[in-house]
Parts: sequence; structure tokens; C-alpha cells
Amino acid sequence: MALQCGIVGLPNVGKSTLFNCLSNAKAQAANFPFCTIEPNVGVITVPDERLAKLAELDQPPRVIPATIETVDIAGLVKGAGKGEGLGNKFLAHIRETDAILHVLRCFDDNNVTHVDGSVDPVRDKEIIDTELQFKDLETVENRIEKVRKQSQAGGDKTAGRMYEILLQYQEALRKGQSARTVQLDNKDDRRLARELFLLTDKPVLYVCNVDEASAVKGNRHVDAVAAAVKSEQAGLLVVAAKIEADIAEFDTFEERQLFLSEMGLKESGAVRLIKAAYSLLGLETYFTTGKDETRAWTYVKGAKAPQAAGLIHTDFEKGFIRAEVIRYDDYIRYGSEAACREAGKIAIEGREYTVRDGDIMHFRFNV
Repeated sequence: MALQCGIVGLPNVGKSTLFNCLSNAKAQAANFPFCTIEPNVGVITVPDERLAKLAELDQPPRVIPATIETVDIAGLVKGAGKGEGLGNKFLAHIRETDAILHVLRCFDDNNVTHVDGSVDPVRDKEIIDTELQFKDLETVENRIEKVRKQSQAGGDKTAGRMYEILLQYQEALRKGQSARTVQLDNKDDRRLARELFLLTDKPVLYVCNVDEASAVKGNRHVDAVAAAVKSEQAGLLVVAAKIEADIAEFDTFEERQLFLSEMGLKESGAVRLIKAAYSLLGLETYFTTGKDETRAWTYVKGAKAPQAAGLIHTDFEKGFIRAEVIRYDDYIRYGSEAACREAGKIAIEGREYTVRDGDIMHFRFNV
């Protein structure tokens, strides 16, 4: 599954600079609003040392890592939820993503214009939240009357349940709360809610863009954001986009690591962002490997073996018979599938097997 994250924020907070560092695509980065008009899509390779070690053992001609798509969406402004500043167009792009990377300006620089005249990331966050909530409220209220009529006219139980869910969302949004604050405990209710594609129901990772001096420990702006989002089910990450831009200029891994070490950082912001996004969405990785190909597959934590097989091809899920599973540590220890088989380290698992992060899997199916 290809994870897609939308990068949002006010103009001039560092969105496009961050996007450029995350991918090979080059969005225009300039010191004025609406520099990026069309959404730019970039593909990030998910770093995973396990994939490299498996490929080193099997020496296949193809090594295929997991990827994340990033969508750089033009800066939103007050009134975006009502169409201001090309808002409707930009909000439509957010609707298609799996998660939101909300970039907040947490640095002071008189040379970089702020659309509201001063640096206040908490205020900026609230502006974006409000615009997304306005758009969600519009979506909900447009559906309520239609669904109510369906439930009353034909006694449609599903429509009746959707109507109750919509009312819960309407109440929260009218209070200035995001859709994700509504707790739906029933699995069927959550499935119905996903059909609404509400913007404020998406997982959010707040990315605090700081100056170089604040890259390691953060600053007062980051502290203010952390306090403001404490009650939210959201992630928070500190990144210095300028440092990430410098890292992107180095040609070798060794050069990048040396630079990071000199800055007091263990990993680049891009790597930490990918890991944070995976954690936020509850994603994990299993592998397939052999003489032809070594590949990483991303699945939702808790997935059963047939669901994991379906990521390769729908026929694998439909005709699932069993999965042959090797623990990653065993594969590295014994060096090959044949050696693992000889050592009795291949487990035969059925339909109810819950996939574990790092599993090496081979599926048997019949269609």
C-alpha cells in the first residue's frame, strides 16, 4: 500500500522547502504566498536496514523498498474553507491523502515574511484547524438531510446509523472541535465514517520547522505547540528545513552522517518524519525475498495473513491457502530460505495468523 501524506500549513512556513528535502521533485520555493499553485507529488523511499541486509544475502537483481508519497499543497489562508485563496481547490487535494503533515513556522527571521505579520505557531495551527473544520462541517451538513430522508423513507438501517454519526460530527464541528475527537467504538460505525473522507478525521503529524540552533532541543515556539496539542491524538516532530536542504546536497551516506553528527543529530528529519508517519498510522513492514527480488510491503498493524497476501495481488487473498513465515532474525542468522528450512525455522501459518513486523513471507494460494 502506498501511503500518501499531504503537507499543509500557512504560506511561508517552510512546506515546499521540506517537500524538496523529502523527495526528488522540486517544488518552487520562494518568499511569497501561493508560490506553489498545483500540488506537487514526490515519492520518498522508506529507509529500512533490514531490506538492505536481506538483499545482501540473496543478491537479487531487483530490490524494491516501501515508499511514501508526499503532496505539497499550496499555503492555506483564513477563509480557505469558504473558498478564499483558492481554498476549495487546495482542500480537495488534502481529502485524497491518508495523513496530514501540518508544518508550523517555529523560527524567527525578519527576512522571511509571515502572512499574519508575526510568528505564532499556535495561532497558525488554529487558523488551519478552523478552515479544515469549516470544510468538514459543510460536508456533514450537505449529507445530513439526504441521509435522514433515506432512513425515514425506506427504513434503511445503514442510512439511519449514518445519520446518527453525522449528527455527532456536526455537534463536534460546531463547537470548533475536529472530527477525530468523536469516539466511534463500533467497527461498523468507523467503516461508515471513513466514507465521509473528513479532513479533520485524518491522523496529523505537527512538524515544527525551526532554525538550525533549535534543531536538537527545540525552542519556546515548539514548547508552545507541544502544550497546545497535548490533548490531541497527534504526533509532533522538530525539523530544521534548512539543515535538511543541506543534507540533500551531499552525495554519499557517509557525508550525510558526518554532517548530522556535527549538528548533534542521529538521523535526518526526513528519516524521523517517515518513522513518525508510520507510527501515527499504525503501519509495519513484511518482506518477500529470493533470487529474483527482495521487496518491502507495508501493511496495517494487526493484519491477518490473507490481507497481507492481498497486497501482492488480490488473487493471493482470494485463494489463500497458507503462509510460510520466517522470522527476520532467523533469516539473517541462517543466511537463506533453504538453511532456515533445514533448521526448522519456517512456520506454516493459516488464515488467522497475525503478521509481525519484519516477517519474511511466502504465500501459497489457489484460484
